[in-house]
Amino acid sequence: MKICFDSSAYAKRFIEEPGSQQVDNICQGASEVGLAIICYPEIISALNRRLRENSINKQEYKLAKNQLSEELSDIDIINITPKVVALSISLLEKNALRAMDALHIACALEWNASLFVTCDHKQEQAAKKVKLHTEFCK
Repeated sequence: MKICFDSSAYAKRFIEEPGSQQVDNICQGASEVGLAIICYPEIISALNRRLRENSINKQEYKLAKNQLSEELSDIDIINITPKVVALSISLLEKNALRAMDALHIACALEWNASLFVTCDHKQEQAAKKVKLHTEFCK
């Protein structure tokens, strides 16, 4: 099964929080995992925010960053192409989404994902409108 994750969902692989086990279980059932190219910097941004907020320490940050970097070698990275941009604009015109959320959905569509995993209700609803099978992470 080709599974595409939003950044907030995939970040749960590296930060122990509600939904982490669910994401791990979903990954176990994947034949392929896809991430929009923007996932990497978005997850690094989230890790840095947690570091600044002292909810993780420098060692935990480095460990999470290294684990993410290692996993990226086994993941399909979905690029932002003119077609993905056009899809995201269409999504933005029809849904109350942030630009990055629309890009994640557009990448999942372009990659022909079997499942799109998100932690955002608005993103989940928009993905369902374009016939993506979705799973919501808590």
